[in-house]
Amino acid sequence: MRNLIMDFTHCYPEMTQQELQDIQYIDCSDIMQCSMYCTPEAEDEIRCRLKSCGPSGIHFLDSGNYHYVTKFFLEKIKFPFSLILFDYHNDMQIPLVHDLTSCGSWAGEVLLTHPYLEQLVLIGPDSRTIEEIPDDRRRRLLCVSLQELEQNKARQDLKKIPEHIPLYISIDKDVLGKNYARTNWSQGGMSVRMLEEILELLLVNREVIGADICGECPAGEALPKYLEDERINSRTNKELYLFLKRFIVN
Repeated sequence: MRNLIMDFTHCYPEMTQQELQDIQYIDCSDIMQCSMYCTPEAEDEIRCRLKSCGPSGIHFLDSGNYHYVTKFFLEKIKFPFSLILFDYHNDMQIPLVHDLTSCGSWAGEVLLTHPYLEQLVLIGPDSRTIEEIPDDRRRRLLCVSLQELEQNKARQDLKKIPEHIPLYISIDKDVLGKNYARTNWSQGGMSVRMLEEILELLLVNREVIGADICGECPAGEALPKYLEDERINSRTNKELYLFLKRFIVN
């Protein structure tokens, strides 16, 4: 098992790297043409840097612009599994640029092509976002909207996840409210406590292959606001890292 920080934009402060124990840092800032859309050349380079890394462990993937990196970890899974995806967006759009993996289309691509994926469970998007998912991406898909979570209607849906299938967890922090995460995308209103309650419901007595977390806020803002965003994200990253380590022990 390897716990990783994949740093494309130098968004992880040195303090965070020191606080998160047992974690390997991979500098990806020199990889070109990979923000939001990823060219085949960039895909090959990312795969090369992950060559010695399996899907197990906890992986930090930078901002939501790089959420498609989840796909490269899933490619390493060669047995039946379910993907639990926490995201305020569906990430199943038909890409504007065909033949390029993107942060907005990668989950739909996995649904259509991964031979071992049994089910994708999307948790946390707005109900309107769920309605926008193309029909050909709805097979093997279970959705739990933000509205269902707020109305305490999600438990029955979550019981539909087969208990004998191992899970991979992918968390985009844009599913959280701004008191818990600061991202460069529109955000939902989930609290860290609610996220962890759902995770505990799903993960207790289950085989968990690995997990990844994205949703950092890239540099470029005015310094006072950026430092506040960095502080909030670092706090949530540490909390989620320690929480997930309880369940990922491979």
